[in-house]
Amino acid sequence: MYGTEEMVAEAIEGRRDEVFLVFKVLPSNATRKGTVRACEQSLKRLRTDRLDCYLLHWPGEHPLEDTIAAFEELQAKGKIPQLWREQLRRGAARGGRAHRGRGRIACDQVLYSLSERHSEARVLPKCRQLGAVMVGYSPFHGLPDRGELLAVALEIRATPRQGRPRLPHPPAGHVSRFPRRRAWPTCARNAGAATLTLTEAQIARLDRAYPIRIRPELPVI
Repeated sequence: MYGTEEMVAEAIEGRRDEVFLVFKVLPSNATRKGTVRACEQSLKRLRTDRLDCYLLHWPGEHPLEDTIAAFEELQAKGKIPQLWREQLRRGAARGGRAHRGRGRIACDQVLYSLSERHSEARVLPKCRQLGAVMVGYSPFHGLPDRGELLAVALEIRATPRQGRPRLPHPPAGHVSRFPRRRAWPTCARNAGAATLTLTEAQIARLDRAYPIRIRPELPVI
């Protein structure tokens, strides 16, 4: 889908053990046989013998149980040492087979940003219960460059995106975020946020300005 496997293979050549390699299977390929075949083809293009994490990109028309069975087959062969899967909520609702078998549900990847905090209320508690990590994608989604976020950013001499706070009281090891950025200068500026610290008062202001809104369905973009 992204057309990046050969590029990644070149980037990690000679340093495979230094990276945590994550890829996904497309919903259209997610039958039991199709998942195994897709993973093996990805491994060839990546020029490696294993992934550290393999995700179902999104549920599709194929039974989720078949996809999970394929994950377990791949794990038994040592091709995906850890069993990671998106859509934790749906998997748990269908019996939680993944965490009763050889593997366990290790993460759920969901839309999560300051302006879209539904998953903080509805997904994170289930992740805590299962000992899984909630991986938030598009952490800058819907962020305004004005208002309370801009005010706090100016106070700490940062850009609004650098000033994006963490959870008010995040449980260690339960939340991870990754942004999708195409421009290296932007990546470098955002990386500067690692050295910034918000006070409890500033976090409380942002919490009031951007409250959790529960949606009828899990929000996506």
